[in-house]
Amino acid sequence: MAGAENAIFISDKALDKVSQLMNDAGIKEDSSYFLRVGVVGGGCSGLSYKMDFDNEVKPMDQVFEDKGIKIVTDLKSFLYLVNTELQFSDGLNGKGFYFSNPNASRSCGCGESFAV
Repeated sequence: MAGAENAIFISDKALDKVSQLMNDAGIKEDSSYFLRVGVVGGGCSGLSYKMDFDNEVKPMDQVFEDKGIKIVTDLKSFLYLVNTELQFSDGLNGKGFYFSNPNASRSCGCGESFAV
């Protein structure tokens, strides 16, 4: 991971996939777009991750950059996501994005929800 502390990071594999998805959506060359990550209530462990592309930074947003990708989260979600790394797996055990979150005390089998 990068040398910065208290940030959100992205793995090389996730970076490749995010870049591909931005390209597919036609927003790769538009510098106003970024990756928004967050946490919402729900899921089998109590909290779920959410992820989308956005181009509107809100007043309480926390803004990070890792490997050239701008990553934005709201302040409440950041408290759960500090020092988390977005990863991507294309293996046989499941394909998709997941978060490697050092703050989670437990996570579900699907990797889409967690508890603190």
